[in-house]
Amino acid sequence: MRAIIARERGVGVGDLVLEDRPYPYAAENDVVVRVHAAGFTPGELEWPGTWTDRAGHDRAPAIPGHELSGVVAELGYGTTGLTVGQRVFGLTDWARDGSLAEFTAVEARNLAALPAGIDHTVAAALPISGLTAWQGLFDHARLTTGQTVLITGAAGAVGSIAVQLAREAGAVVIGAGRARDREVVLDLGAQDFVDLDTKDVREAGDVDVVFDVIGGEVLAGAAELVRPGGTLVSVAMPPDVRPKDGRALFFVVEPDRVRLADLARRVSDGRLRPLVGAVRPLSETADACVRTSSVIGKTIIVP
Repeated sequence: MRAIIARERGVGVGDLVLEDRPYPYAAENDVVVRVHAAGFTPGELEWPGTWTDRAGHDRAPAIPGHELSGVVAELGYGTTGLTVGQRVFGLTDWARDGSLAEFTAVEARNLAALPAGIDHTVAAALPISGLTAWQGLFDHARLTTGQTVLITGAAGAVGSIAVQLAREAGAVVIGAGRARDREVVLDLGAQDFVDLDTKDVREAGDVDVVFDVIGGEVLAGAAELVRPGGTLVSVAMPPDVRPKDGRALFFVVEPDRVRLADLARRVSDGRLRPLVGAVRPLSETADACVRTSSVIGKTIIVP
């Protein structure tokens, strides 16, 4: 099969190459998925799991990518709940070869059934972004109706979904991002927008929750806005500062088949719209990843 390879630690997205690789082995409780669309987070080339397995053994060269949508091609021993030919989407394991390939092996529990009306390119934009947004807003920040939430990077893959979920939950949503993002963020449901090209994030005013995907100075400034008892959640980096009378935390998204199914229903019902930017073939992965900063929405790779 064809797959995208990261050869060694320290490589950048421009160094990713297309090679022939062995067809994946379906271990116990695995399925092999024929990948129809895949998502890739460039930052994962810096994640420890990209270069070592769970036992700490080196696994370079690695196949990156952790979001996928496709069709079950094979069941591993003992696998239940899924069938060959079924449309699925979800997450690959952090410490195994991933989704930038024609086929990949995935733990069955990390996949959910994909409704017939959802295109594979849309589904591939949903797993990490949708689960991260949900877990950050509701599992960790405990956002409730009537609260005010500031979402930084609000036009990005995670932020755009967070805006929609927070608005549906009845929160007052303030988005923050680059000037070009304003209309996109307001169209997704935010009531206000802070242009970080010309303004300091502190101009957003006091909020109950900060959901940060940018980090750095934006994260530090946003921490000052959290009201007593509020929460600062970041997926960009562990916060160096915390609200004066509140919580601050960093988390890594966890697979959740039930929540994936719920997010898919929202997409089917028209209540949730993942932003898909460029759709590029597997052979153009390196170039597509280099250009992600100029694209609004998730770049999707199709084998």
